[in-house]
Amino acid sequence: MAYIIGFVSQKGGVGKSTLARLLAREIAAGGASVKIADVDIQQGTSYEWAKRRAQAGIEPEIRIETFSSVRTALKEADQYDIYIFDGAPHASRDTTTIAKAADLIVIPTSQGLDDLNPSILLAHDLLSEGIPIERIAFAMVKVTDSETETSGARDYITRAGYRVLDGELPVRTAYSKAHDAGRAVSEAPFATLAKKADLLAQSLVDAVAHLAAREAA
Repeated sequence: MAYIIGFVSQKGGVGKSTLARLLAREIAAGGASVKIADVDIQQGTSYEWAKRRAQAGIEPEIRIETFSSVRTALKEADQYDIYIFDGAPHASRDTTTIAKAADLIVIPTSQGLDDLNPSILLAHDLLSEGIPIERIAFAMVKVTDSETETSGARDYITRAGYRVLDGELPVRTAYSKAHDAGRAVSEAPFATLAKKADLLAQSLVDAVAHLAAREAA
């Protein structure tokens, strides 16, 4: 049985695809089978990234396919150890379908209220749809260098009742260039930036491992 991880958001450009690619790369590097279902067919960001990765011959290879329907994508989920949804923004019906199928939902946000408030509202909406709160997690992405602001954002999310994954991704040109080259942010050329990505990646992997341990119990 596959573990299904959904990256969803209320807004575009907040880091869903970044996180989906990061997790997929780490899972594949660990030897497990993984695939990203890119259901944002208008942009197909993850799909186009995978093409650049394949053309550059970067290992491990990441399997990504675009789907116009979440339900269609779910039909093949059990063929993989980990099945990742890169959700479309503002797609409330598809977001709910992903959330109900997923073992873990990750909502990316920066530390600004313009991102925080819609993200928390999305989490509240998922709760109202019957998604257990323990299946929802937030990830800090595209943050500034202000530790005070990032810490405040973490507290803001925690006070709302949700957990926040360890680590965060700052806004850096090197991350964008890594994506342009078909690489995940953990494969960025600068060690300090790769290390920051690795911390968040480890938190994502640990969350998946926790799912497996809970299932085994």
